[in-house]
Amino acid sequence: MFESQTAATGDDPKRDAMPTMGFLDHLEELRNRLVYSIAAVAVGFFACWGFRENIYAVMQKPIMGALKAHGMSEKLVYLNPVEPFNLYLKIAALAGLFLTSPFVLYQVWMFISPGLYRNEKRYVVPFMVSTIALFTAGGYFGYKFVYPRALDFLIGFGSQFQPMITIGEYTSLFLSIVLGMGLIFEMPILIFFLALMGIVSAGFMTKNFRYAILLIFIVAAIVTPTPDIVNMLIFASPMIVLYGLSIGIAWAVHPKQRKARKEKKAA
Repeated sequence: MFESQTAATGDDPKRDAMPTMGFLDHLEELRNRLVYSIAAVAVGFFACWGFRENIYAVMQKPIMGALKAHGMSEKLVYLNPVEPFNLYLKIAALAGLFLTSPFVLYQVWMFISPGLYRNEKRYVVPFMVSTIALFTAGGYFGYKFVYPRALDFLIGFGSQFQPMITIGEYTSLFLSIVLGMGLIFEMPILIFFLALMGIVSAGFMTKNFRYAILLIFIVAAIVTPTPDIVNMLIFASPMIVLYGLSIGIAWAVHPKQRKARKEKKAA
């Protein structure tokens, strides 16, 4: 098996040898990576707990701006005495996870790296940097552009009523929009791995571009909290751009292209 892999790639076996691990070794490695990740998130949780009110103040800015713009009381409410405490626990945990995400992603990479060839392990730094950067960009886009417009529309639409928005309901809507946009912006990372394994190709994505656009608008219509076309376009536009970027990524990392570049270099 090793000889056939070497012949197929044409690389030095000492450079490209894939290490092997037994099933129990994989379980032990998974346990260690989980323990390290949980410990790091716990440290991040306690670090963020002291800033819980400041963090939530930033989260409240979109709704406060929308309420102020429509002349309404800038105050959220709660219906259960333990709700604020539980809310701060959730906020500190999520902030701690985001704070320690580079370390957690590194643990994920260290778990999957034994199954990669040595020349494929060079993707670790681009993987970590791009994953965090894209998620942050998506979350910021949702926080700065998508969420304020959605709140302004919703608050204005119900301006004849007195709003009584609970902190729990607001936080759930906030996280669904911001985290949802962050995950949507991870599309190039997903395509990178699918193309790296040869599951999808740039040709396939280009051929089915119109179907992808249709699917993107369906997803945008589902996740958009408002029924107006403007907010749906705001959701769909970055996804279309990311899909185009993903086509280029798929072309660059697909096995056929890697093989072609290797043959050209050898020639």
